[in-house]
Formats: sequence, C-alpha cells, structure tokens
Amino acid sequence: MAEGNRITGTIRSGLGEGSAFMSLSWVQKSLRERLGFTPYPATLNLRLDSEEEVSRWKEIRARLACVRISPPDPTFCAARCWRALLKTTEDEGTELSGAVLLPLVEDYPADKVEFIAPACVKDSLGARDGDRLTLEFL
Repeated sequence: MAEGNRITGTIRSGLGEGSAFMSLSWVQKSLRERLGFTPYPATLNLRLDSEEEVSRWKEIRARLACVRISPPDPTFCAARCWRALLKTTEDEGTELSGAVLLPLVEDYPADKVEFIAPACVKDSLGARDGDRLTLEFL
C-alpha cells in the first residue's frame, strides 16, 4: 500500500465519549449495515505523531471515499468512516481490520484518530497506552 494511505499514532486513553457513542443502538445498527461488522462498543484513540501525519490524515479524508453515519435525531452528531487496517509498528504480521470513525463535531482535534473494530482493539493486538500503531486505509 502506498505510504500516502498510512498514518502512525500513539495510543492515548480517551474520555469515554467514544464508548457512550458506540453503545447507542442506532450507531451499532448503522455501522453494522454500512461497514459489515458489529463494532465493539468503544473506540481506540490514537494521537498522530507529527504535523506531517496530521497533513496526511487530512489528505486521506479528502481523497478516499467514506461511509456516512447519520443520526435519526439531529441532537446527536453525524460521523464519517473509512475502512482501515490497524497494525502494530513492531510486528508487521499483527493487524486488525476495522474502520476509522470521525465524529463531525466542532473543534474536533486534528491530531486525534478513533479506530473501531469488531473486537476490543487493545486485547486483540496486545497493545496499551503509549504504543505506536499504524493505520493503513483501504
């Protein structure tokens, strides 16, 4: 895969907002219908390592097709998703298929990326806060 379709970041604990959003029945149903898997009710937060990674992430969002998630109630935020593989940086053979979920909210941090998958990402990859992981967009 071309370098332009990859970004690398460091696992950081979030505020739990991703878990609350991912637990909503309409979110689970929409993601299952549009992505083809039932996501684990949490997100894995990555902080991008550099301004170059942030720029690459912006370019990927503009270039690659996304899946839109629209709420049935306008008081909830909409989101966009891109299919991706999450890989450990130390071992090219360890990866997990899923998607990056971008909530469409004001002031969302440019260096924050949330990954969703059908299983708990940290358990599946044996990862923990502070580990560096690479996303490869499909």
